[in-house]
Amino acid sequence: MEQQAGQRFWLMKSEPHEVSIDDALAAPRSTVPWTGVRNYQARNFMRDAMRVGDGVLFYHSGCAQPGIAGIARVASTAYPDPTQFDTASPYHDPGAQPQSPRWLLVDVQALRKTRLLGLQELRAAPGLEDLLVLRKGNRLSITPVQPHHWRRLLELLDT
Repeated sequence: MEQQAGQRFWLMKSEPHEVSIDDALAAPRSTVPWTGVRNYQARNFMRDAMRVGDGVLFYHSGCAQPGIAGIARVASTAYPDPTQFDTASPYHDPGAQPQSPRWLLVDVQALRKTRLLGLQELRAAPGLEDLLVLRKGNRLSITPVQPHHWRRLLELLDT
């Protein structure tokens, strides 16, 4: 994915048993709604900072081998996450109301699967020491990625 002027970059975590890079690639137009975000800071990133075309590192988390598993792009602006209103969903929020939704999502289009760039390799790679996902205690499902980190990660993924 070529970097465009003004483009932003994100690392978005998904548990592969919910949505994996393979699931996203198999979806119509290789696009999936990024449902279930229940953290205000991550929601605000989607609402206030993400733009269509922004680059995404598709990160598998909550699994035996966490790490970057693919490259994607933001494919929509933020809109209400329907799972907040679905009483059968594990992401149901009884305090959310259709007239004033609390939780948002963006659509993410998978562009390609990569080799798994695991957490240990990320921690050992020069130039990534201050990558947000590597900070102790960081549990956010969506984090911004600096352009120099994006370029370095693409180098690592292409080797």
